[in-house]
Amino acid sequence: MAAAQTERRNSGALNIGEVLATLAEEFPSMTASKIRFLEEKGLIAPHRTPAGYRQYSQGDVERLRFVLALQRDQYLPLKVIKDYLDAIDRGERPEGLPPGVSVAPRAVSEELSAHLSTTRPRSLSEAQLRAESGASAALVEAMVSYGLVESADGRFDEHALQVARACVALEDHGLEPRHLRPFQASAEREVGLIERVVAPMASRRDTAARARAAEEARELSEVFLTLHRALVHGLITRMDG
Repeated sequence: MAAAQTERRNSGALNIGEVLATLAEEFPSMTASKIRFLEEKGLIAPHRTPAGYRQYSQGDVERLRFVLALQRDQYLPLKVIKDYLDAIDRGERPEGLPPGVSVAPRAVSEELSAHLSTTRPRSLSEAQLRAESGASAALVEAMVSYGLVESADGRFDEHALQVARACVALEDHGLEPRHLRPFQASAEREVGLIERVVAPMASRRDTAARARAAEEARELSEVFLTLHRALVHGLITRMDG
């Protein structure tokens, strides 16, 4: 055991406790079980000693920071994040990363890490929401009134911005927020189905189980969107007949 610890110190490798300490300030809810869960998903691959102990390099820590920041700040599912990492490992630049950021295989650049550590979900005032979406004050008021968007202390999130842009586009076709309430009702029903599926896992107390529940919920939402799109396109196709 002492020889293994000496070798680890000399190589600069970290054990799982040291990794948690390194990430504690930025990700205080991080646990060893969550790290092992991300390893199971193939997002990190720490070195194993002959005795089976995990040894984490600085590159592994940067990959963890990359994954956790994209989950927390961009709400991306692990599958998408893994695609990013696979591209990085091939020496490619993944699409959708911040402009001007360079990445290297098997690691994440300091510039990207700095960007991710300072990125937070946006909060927009009504004026910003209107300016970025092109929505009028009356349209924003109607969206709130019909439950399509919500504000917290007069602030809106990125999802509200996407809804506003869609409502502006639909307004050009004569569709108003009052016509779109079924979309909100449908979304609420779909979330109810998702909650029913993930409830057994989400109710468990360990962080890894809750992380799996959140990831499964994201995956289900993508399947629901695909199903919805296919059903709508199928019905539209019949209009040609």
